[in-house]
Amino acid sequence: MLNVVGTMFFKDNKLLIDKPRKRPTYQMVGGRVEENETPIMAAIRECHEELGNHVFLNENLFEQVMDFDEIATSDPNQKIHFYVFIYKGELKDTPTTSEEIESFLWYDSSISQNILSNTLKNEVIPYCIKNNLIK
Repeated sequence: MLNVVGTMFFKDNKLLIDKPRKRPTYQMVGGRVEENETPIMAAIRECHEELGNHVFLNENLFEQVMDFDEIATSDPNQKIHFYVFIYKGELKDTPTTSEEIESFLWYDSSISQNILSNTLKNEVIPYCIKNNLIK
């Protein structure tokens, strides 16, 4: 089983999601937990990689809020264990696109779920709505 992390950032009751260039759907800011890395270490590293190194993150403001098993959106044969963190601070800097990330979107429930990965659709967005984190 593959360990994966995602981090939720919120602004104005919207969730920051990104669209990788190699995928058709938006996903959480995050990725795979590397060897000799804890989930929190992976979450912090992935945030720097996907948001850009200029974005300031206070590592003490990451909090794990859930974890679950599921099937990877990118590979129906790959089981993953997903750790979800919330960043309890404000993202003051603007994320920048990269070779890996095509675009960013501040998501709320007025936007179609058709653009979302399974993880967002099935687990994260319902959690956000239930906990009044997004509109």
